Amino acid sequence: MDLGLTGKVALVGAASKGIGRACAQGLAAEGAKVVICSRKQDEIETAAAEIAAATGAEVHGVAADLGTAEGVAGFVAAGQSRFGQIDIVVCNTGGPPMGGFWDVDDAAWQEAFELVQMSAIRLIRATVPGMRERQWGRILTVQSRSVKEPLDNLILSNGIRPSVAGIFKSLVADLAKDQITINTVLPGTIMSARITAGLTARAEKAGITLEEQAAQVAASIPLKRIGSTEDLANAIVFLASERASYITGTVLQVDGGTLKSIV
Repeated sequence: MDLGLTGKVALVGAASKGIGRACAQGLAAEGAKVVICSRKQDEIETAAAEIAAATGAEVHGVAADLGTAEGVAGFVAAGQSRFGQIDIVVCNTGGPPMGGFWDVDDAAWQEAFELVQMSAIRLIRATVPGMRERQWGRILTVQSRSVKEPLDNLILSNGIRPSVAGIFKSLVADLAKDQITINTVLPGTIMSARITAGLTARAEKAGITLEEQAAQVAASIPLKRIGSTEDLANAIVFLASERASYITGTVLQVDGGTLKSIV
């Protein structure tokens, strides 16, 4: 299936590794030109070079902190300067720190709000005008199953991520008239650095190996395995494509069947 992504320009946040990098590589493999960012210049330049070598696509790495207005502005400006337009935005950031309600202070809430929610708002504001002019656009956000089900010891995620999904849903009709789709993707347990760190901590607490802890988690997932970053990226790439032009406003779970809710 030709996904119709050749020549499209995509911005992908937090893409030096993990989910963001897999999304960037998936888009590049389908012929998109990709602009990626992370906070560290050396890491993002290395990732860009490796993705370009693997796919033959044009990939540009930018050092930017998406938790700041300046970082978002610089990221978007770099993409527009390099390729002239932005067609696809993947709003992806690192997750807020773990912790319960009594563990986090005002500063932690504000930092998580800026990183997770305001980064998406600012990216949309900066890129939608050009999409409207071209009557084509794809906006996606990578959130968490905490949008539908609170997760233990992740109060910041539980509090902020559902509001991002609400904002995305609120924009559906406004953007649809200009053929711009907007969708939210909820990863389950995906073997990223963040999940590996969590599994390692749980394994140490339980006095077992990381492999044993991972096997226990996999056993609780209906598909009986922890997802790969490519599993999630495949869904993102499809939703970003021409073939998904009639899908907007959806909240898609990519979790191996973990969530039991119907909606």
